[in-house]
Amino acid sequence: MLVRMALGSAQDENRTNKIASWPDGFTMRAVFDVKKRKSVLKLIVALSLPLFVWLSASAQTTSAEKPSITEKIGLPGHPLANYKPVTGPERFKWFVKSTVGPSSLFLYGPLSAALGTATNSPEEYGPHWAGFGKRYGMRLTWVSTGNAMEASLGAIWGEDLRYFPSPNRAFEARVEYVISSTFAAPGRDGRFRPAYARFAGNVGNNFLSNTWRADSEADAGHAALRCLYGVLGKMGSNTFIEFWPDVRKLVFKKK
Repeated sequence: MLVRMALGSAQDENRTNKIASWPDGFTMRAVFDVKKRKSVLKLIVALSLPLFVWLSASAQTTSAEKPSITEKIGLPGHPLANYKPVTGPERFKWFVKSTVGPSSLFLYGPLSAALGTATNSPEEYGPHWAGFGKRYGMRLTWVSTGNAMEASLGAIWGEDLRYFPSPNRAFEARVEYVISSTFAAPGRDGRFRPAYARFAGNVGNNFLSNTWRADSEADAGHAALRCLYGVLGKMGSNTFIEFWPDVRKLVFKKK
């Protein structure tokens, strides 16, 4: 026993002498590293605690109690009732109507050209009737490009480009539906999903049209702004389709 104690004391003394022989910087760095590891470990535990609490709470909630993502944003969480996938002829009809239909030629086109002429944007076209005509024609080029991209990519990806009125007829629910359906579209199964073809058509046509636009608006900043206008325009179109039948009945009802 005495021999073992003597050997242990000798080993401890040898270890102490080795540590004492280390440079002071190395010793302090080793101590700092240990403290740093402990601090990082505490931080990881602190940040993970809310995750563990959330997981445990989620485990106690059944799937029937949890609404789907589409339901959370005001869209049906199930396939649309009596849904039939869009056909090729229907896609072509949508493209023609959206590009050169009455609302495009006689409402949105003139309004867009008039606004650009009033603000003289782009300035290369000038604030006169000739500039109005150039702006009107320019709109047709990028509208047709974007619609063609959305229709073709939608056919490949199974995305329905038609608007379906809200099944919930409460006003607030319909407003939420209009906003959410701007960013979503039914797939082949009738369930809503992100409208990837619509995104591609909007972004693609606005950046591609920089190649033939006036120099003052042929840049990334103006293209990004036009993408935003495209989203707002789609939202306005959805609003019109959703609420115009009710407005028409209210305004033109027979007395």
